[in-house]
Amino acid sequence: MTDTLDALNARQTSALPDASDKPLSGVTVLDLTRLLPGPLAGERLAELGAHVIKIEDTGAGDYAREMMLREGESAPGAFWRLLNRGKTVERLDLKQAEDRARFLEHVARADVLLEGFRPGVMARLGFDFETLVRVRPSLVMASISGYGQQGPMSQAAGHDINYIGYAGVLDQLADAGDAPIVPNFQIGDLYGGGQAAVQAVLAALVAAQRTGRGRWLDISMTHEVFRSNIVPAVALHRQGSASRAGKDLLNGGVPCYQVYRTLDGRYMAVGALELKFWETLCDVLDRIDWKTRHWSLGQTIGGSDAMALQAELAAVFGSASQADWTARFADADCCVTPVLRLEEAIDHPLFAQTREALLP
Repeated sequence: MTDTLDALNARQTSALPDASDKPLSGVTVLDLTRLLPGPLAGERLAELGAHVIKIEDTGAGDYAREMMLREGESAPGAFWRLLNRGKTVERLDLKQAEDRARFLEHVARADVLLEGFRPGVMARLGFDFETLVRVRPSLVMASISGYGQQGPMSQAAGHDINYIGYAGVLDQLADAGDAPIVPNFQIGDLYGGGQAAVQAVLAALVAAQRTGRGRWLDISMTHEVFRSNIVPAVALHRQGSASRAGKDLLNGGVPCYQVYRTLDGRYMAVGALELKFWETLCDVLDRIDWKTRHWSLGQTIGGSDAMALQAELAAVFGSASQADWTARFADADCCVTPVLRLEEAIDHPLFAQTREALLP
């Protein structure tokens, strides 16, 4: 049965531009996924113009419906709505003959199928890739999982924190005491799952249009994050181990690439990696004597001078508010910007054309 969310869908689709001139216009996607990674992939494909049919079971459906609700709010909440706007939602019980037949009718007309079950579930349902591709030879099927369809951990449960932990990424998200933090930006889910799936699907669609043959994509969130852990890998090859917090170029080892606390307890992000930006920063702060104290001129990364200058900069930024520093650097081309809270970012003119992406 089709979900009775007419008013919600009307609000969501009214905010979306006409999909007829978008690059994926005419492409049909079946989205069987739940929670964050797969639904995000489906949402990104919908934004590119695809017709996305989200298929949920006839019971609880996507667990995201009930997650992070406001007090007194009825499901589905903002979490589900942000990830499924503009999709057509259909409820099917894939263990029932009538609904199984309906699902195969969708497959016969689909270009892409997204699924995020534990490896082997689709096969146990009788909907493995070999079966589905006989119905639709050009079908691109993307299976998103934590650890891949094969291998010793394929059946292991996990969440974002586990995936980035295994991939050596969580270890790099460390505080000044070198203890890992828990980020509220789900790197494994969003990049390793959602964006990696979109990238692979788009490439596979090109091949399917050229050859008429589909393919099965094995998207392992842990492996995708692991292979993108580039900068720590450079340190590994350079010195035999990944650098600890405050010891490398991009993790706090230089004063020109750091976050500084302001007088009002807010923060400024300094990204003056290139010498020209650093020199401009020094001009704005009226500290021309600092211009030669830069990593590109021989300052040891993570060394005593770098740490001493970092302390000096911290004292300077701590002498005025974030608003004061933002105004002072507004016209300076040196990569010094405020660290905004999300509620401030949503209202910033920079996001005037994209803020609706975060408004459910």
